[in-house]
Amino acid sequence: METTLVPHWFYAADISNIIHMLADMLGRLISHNDLIPLTPSTLTHFHSRAPPNITLPDYLRRIVKYTSVEKACLLTLLIYIDRVCERQPHFTISSLTVHRFLITAITVSAKALCDSYCTNSHYAKVGGISLRELNSLELEFLRLIDWRLAATGPVLQQYYVNLIKQHPSYTRMVETENETNTIIADNSNDAKPESVESKPTLKRRRSSTSGDEADSNSSQDEEKEENAVEETDEDDLATDKHFQQLLEQDSIPYIA
Repeated sequence: METTLVPHWFYAADISNIIHMLADMLGRLISHNDLIPLTPSTLTHFHSRAPPNITLPDYLRRIVKYTSVEKACLLTLLIYIDRVCERQPHFTISSLTVHRFLITAITVSAKALCDSYCTNSHYAKVGGISLRELNSLELEFLRLIDWRLAATGPVLQQYYVNLIKQHPSYTRMVETENETNTIIADNSNDAKPESVESKPTLKRRRSSTSGDEADSNSSQDEEKEENAVEETDEDDLATDKHFQQLLEQDSIPYIA
């Protein structure tokens, strides 16, 4: 399978690639959640009577085309899903909720992250719902997420990296210290989607061997884990330093 190389930093990525990865990830999430039985207690303002006729990729492309949405806002959709589901465990992104959730999340993320954004009437028209409904959904969304709309550069970068890891058709170019690009293939594409707002913990596999060999393998595993933790910490520090430098510049590329 051919892989597409994408930039190291999310703000340098082609927005069409982000749309493709995002739609694929949401599609897999929807396929899983649509199997969950719907009950009256789990119904929300975001549920529709039937799935809209427009596909999810087309809906995302329509939003991007007519609202000039920023890349940061698209990645923030994933952050918002995690935050809402953390506070409301019974809420799910399904074929009945995803369209209304997306247009509402885009509306509030643009207001939270961007210097310029469209009016609610324009977002409503693009999203295919009435202005009155969007206003109601926006208030409900803010209640569900407890007004936690901000997202930092490092967190957005983490979501971008995880999004690439979960898609077999994309490989991220990683910058080295001498500012040349080195291509690193990530083999963790089959990892389960998880929130990256908190750092994942490393788990050591049990060894099926015994005796000295088991002790040796255990020591090797522990050494690998320690190295992995050190590399993760170094990556986090490098990412934090990079975005701090961006904030000190006159213009910031990842926010409008």
